[in-house]
Amino acid sequence: MTKIVVLDGHTANPGDLSWEPFHRLGELTVHDRTAPGDVVSRADGAEVVLTNKTVLTAEAIAALPQLKLICVLATGYNVVDVAAAKARGIPVCNVPEYSTPNVAQAVFALLLELTNHTGHHDRTVHEGRWVACPDFCYWDGDLVELAGLTFGIVGHGRIGRAVGHVARAFGMKVIYHRRNHDGDPGCVDLDTLFSQSDVVSLHCPLTPDTQELVNARRIEQMKPTAFLLNTARGALVNEADLAAALHAGRIAGAGLDVLSVEPPSPSNPLLTAPRCVITPHIAWATRDARRRLLETTAGNVAAFLAGSPRHVVNG
Repeated sequence: MTKIVVLDGHTANPGDLSWEPFHRLGELTVHDRTAPGDVVSRADGAEVVLTNKTVLTAEAIAALPQLKLICVLATGYNVVDVAAAKARGIPVCNVPEYSTPNVAQAVFALLLELTNHTGHHDRTVHEGRWVACPDFCYWDGDLVELAGLTFGIVGHGRIGRAVGHVARAFGMKVIYHRRNHDGDPGCVDLDTLFSQSDVVSLHCPLTPDTQELVNARRIEQMKPTAFLLNTARGALVNEADLAAALHAGRIAGAGLDVLSVEPPSPSNPLLTAPRCVITPHIAWATRDARRRLLETTAGNVAAFLAGSPRHVVNG
């Protein structure tokens, strides 16, 4: 029977979903979390290893002679040394689009919080301010209308396109940047995107070329009324530069679901930056999305066992 080990199952399935599809595929062991020093001992003897954010280094892969398949419980697979796996003939499989509608939804949850200040106004109502108000209503800060604004998307894959669809439904003009310009008049260079957009939303992968893509120079190109959104990878943003820009009022605000180190250090400058909405990397985490994640990963394992691996990222 195939031995399957899940190194960090708690995030994807804290108990509200079933691991039964994996039990049908082999002998399953699920660890809620695995410290770096325990990876090899816990995965020892496993033919299939599943990981979400637990890192599988080249050294760990080399120390697991029985390993035949690595499945990442996510779309991004930078936690696995894919080159080392390929050198061993081990496919690495991901789940390409389980969270697309959820991330698009989260993008606009962040944006609407920045433009409508819903959470702030809710708190003031519950604190008694509306009860004591001499007028029938009140508001704090500018309430921003989205219709007619320009929404710039960096990265135009599945999620970027879904986000653009929602932006158009709000009456926004959508422009985007992608690595391979396809001749679409909506596709612009980065300088144009950052200078013309009222909202910049990041949806590109983290690579050496995109690390700290948003830095002081890029922020300087943005309108002072513009918002920055990041639901992709935290390291796309130079956090010190963004925090400095927010303190200086250089841009109107930022909405972030990801940070460069997660969980963040108490000293992360964005935690004390003004007009900065931060959620704890939950854009992907609805129950429906997590169910699709597990179902697709089980399908990846089944396909491999049947001799036709799918969603292989290091083929």
